[in-house]
Amino acid sequence: MQLAPPDPSILARRDRIIADLQRLLPGAIVHEPAGLATYDSDALSAYRQRPLACALPANKDEVSTLLAYAAEQNLPVVPRGAGTSLSGGALPRPDGIVIGLARMNRILEIDLENRCAVVEPGVTNLAVTRAVEGDGFYYAPDPSSQVACTIGGNVAENSGGLHCLKYGITTNNLLGVELALPGGERVRLGGKALALGGLDLLGIVTGSEGLLGIAVEATLRLRPRPPVTRTLLVAFDTVAAAGRCVADIIGAGIIPAAMEFMDRRAADAVESYCAPGYPQHAEAILIIELDGVEGEVRDGVARVEHIAGTCGASLVRLAANEAERARIWAGRKAAFAATGKIAPDMLCMDGTIPRRALSDMLAAIAAMSARYGLAFCNVFHAGDGNLHPLILFDAMREGELARAEAFGAEILTLCVKMGGVLSGEHGIGVEKRDLMGAMFDEEDLAQQQRLKCAIDPKRLLNPDKVFPTLSACVEQGHMHVSGGRLPFANLPRF
Repeated sequence: MQLAPPDPSILARRDRIIADLQRLLPGAIVHEPAGLATYDSDALSAYRQRPLACALPANKDEVSTLLAYAAEQNLPVVPRGAGTSLSGGALPRPDGIVIGLARMNRILEIDLENRCAVVEPGVTNLAVTRAVEGDGFYYAPDPSSQVACTIGGNVAENSGGLHCLKYGITTNNLLGVELALPGGERVRLGGKALALGGLDLLGIVTGSEGLLGIAVEATLRLRPRPPVTRTLLVAFDTVAAAGRCVADIIGAGIIPAAMEFMDRRAADAVESYCAPGYPQHAEAILIIELDGVEGEVRDGVARVEHIAGTCGASLVRLAANEAERARIWAGRKAAFAATGKIAPDMLCMDGTIPRRALSDMLAAIAAMSARYGLAFCNVFHAGDGNLHPLILFDAMREGELARAEAFGAEILTLCVKMGGVLSGEHGIGVEKRDLMGAMFDEEDLAQQQRLKCAIDPKRLLNPDKVFPTLSACVEQGHMHVSGGRLPFANLPRF
């Protein structure tokens, strides 16, 4: 992976830039090497770059002030939430500043009558549910990192989670955002209303990976807690049988709240790590959760148990109580951390495939593993085909990182060939940037980049991410937008 070289004219102005930032945000600028080490990567820690400085605004006005200054000085800007991105989305530039949003962590409003919450971007995902669970509500998207990941990052990456199969990912649970644009102006997209007319600008921003603006406020959909929830742990002697079970459940018209897959290596690592009670010697396990009213759930559980039996399940166990259910899910959410017991380094892939291709893909990954000489674990959202193969390697061994990257690239390329996409929820970032050509042709990429150019003509927001080459519209010196109007032209400014 190659990143653009830093601008020497900016590096030459480093001391003055830091002095200016300290004047703008007194006491909220990190610029010493030891402090900046915290911000030199995100959870894709194979790639590191130390930023020129990190600014920690406490409110939306300070974010606007920073963006206006960056535009004036032609400074690249990288937004950062909790740094849990697995695609390098928060990787900084040595000639740019990081805007860290962790201090903006207030829940501004809980409106149960309209079933929504208004929050700042630094609020953690799990904090939203904890704030409303006493009233019988929750926030549906639940990434494995939900105890740490923040709403601003969830919006930027369009994050999903364990229960996205039935309740959707961030875009399905986001009602509105206030967005700070590259020059510091702010616009409001959406709100508490359930339906809005006109262009779907909120849809454009959700999952835009910090390339179009910074979400400084979000309005989230709250859902009532289902009255009944049941969780099944199902084990199989073969990975293929587990794949068939997933397809058969969905084919029968059953939509579980969640359906998660772990292979033997992943399950054994988790069992050693936190002992959730997973069966030993199973080649694959499924965690299947159903929720709703009592009769609906009871019928769903019976149907899933029957389907699992016909697919050759060696174990079908219904969690006896809430404590056992919590243990089962705690193990699944610890899967990424648990791999640290079996390998010093890991790359987590994020391709999505049609469910019908699941068994073929799992067999192909196993064959790739043998060719590359690297082990892997399979942990993924089986219900919607969102794969998370964990490639295990040791970066201290010469050539292993390069082999791991090649292994991952082959997995993702095959996902696209099978009719899937490069990312289900982690985003493109720098990790998948150079694979965009496998999914989009030059015309597709040029059209996407025209939108980036229209909103951020100086290309200051999160540069080097998503697109494999410089934008065609920038190189050709024009930024054509259909109708001659910029996307946010008619929106009120703040």
